[in-house]
Amino acid sequence: MTPFAQAILDWYERYGRKELPWQQNKTAYSVWLSEIMLQQTQVATVIPYYQRFLEKFPTVIDLANADQDEVLHLWTGLGYYARARNLHKAAKAVVNEHNGEFPLDIEQLNALPGIGRSTAAAVLSSVYKQPHAILDGNVKRTLARAFAVEGWPGKKSVENQLWHYAEQHTPNVDVDKYNQAMMDMGAMVCTRSKPKCSLCPISEVCKANAQGNPLDYPGKKPKKEKPIKETWFVMVHYQGQVWLEQRPQTGIWGGLFCFPQSEHTDITGSLEHLGIDQSSIAEQRTLVAFRHTFSHYHLDITPVLVELTQQPNVIMEDNQGLWYNLSQPKEIGLAAPVKQLLESLPFELNNKESL
Repeated sequence: MTPFAQAILDWYERYGRKELPWQQNKTAYSVWLSEIMLQQTQVATVIPYYQRFLEKFPTVIDLANADQDEVLHLWTGLGYYARARNLHKAAKAVVNEHNGEFPLDIEQLNALPGIGRSTAAAVLSSVYKQPHAILDGNVKRTLARAFAVEGWPGKKSVENQLWHYAEQHTPNVDVDKYNQAMMDMGAMVCTRSKPKCSLCPISEVCKANAQGNPLDYPGKKPKKEKPIKETWFVMVHYQGQVWLEQRPQTGIWGGLFCFPQSEHTDITGSLEHLGIDQSSIAEQRTLVAFRHTFSHYHLDITPVLVELTQQPNVIMEDNQGLWYNLSQPKEIGLAAPVKQLLESLPFELNNKESL
């Protein structure tokens, strides 16, 4: 074991996190579920989602047998919905291709949908104590500073350097504790903006600390101005119900339910597509616009509330959509801005009635 690894393990014994929900009664399923949820999401946010998922789907077989809508409904608000779709696909693959048991071979585990090299290593090291290195965001930051690895980790050559150091220092014993310790180091000590170098167990060998510039590592992603796109949400309301459509499986909000969208302020074409003519519209009003930001662009959303005097028949024939009852909502996956609007819609309707 390298002195670096020993120092990390000694620190973990005294200060590391040992009471997280997925650290108790560990199984490949529970650890895998937590690892997917923790991608680009903080622990405090993940915990209630993790607990609800395990309550609803206690085994990988339960998850595999679920409808995608159930899975996306429980994921609503956690973001990066491709994770949820891949989670469901991977569960089906485990059941159909591996008899309901997660493969113990890292290459086979890595081949499952949504499971990369680091996630596969995290599961096998945590549950089965297989000596595999991990490299999540927290570990990348800690290693980049400790060994002064220059450049943005999203660049393959930089990532390869970090993998080199990760593998060099991952021990053959206590690997479960070591990998958890490396994640805890990045989350608790070697933090993004205010690293606690005075509390760091490897501060004396950390090259960035010696240089006095830990915030220079890891290198920043090259800045690129995010483009701004616009869309109009067509919120068709009739007697306590609104019409929602299921998005295609690929693209933004894949598989989630959303309001019909118009690419310009004149929503007449969208209404006609839904089989709605002007004679059935009791009122149409534009609500307050807001911005929803994705990783690659900003989306400015303008909601348009259309209240009807009768329910159009054409919509009822469309099996890609449904009437969503505001007082008895169906459990489906909702895009975050749609969930936000649905929660505020009763206020909008009551507010109008009180005017």
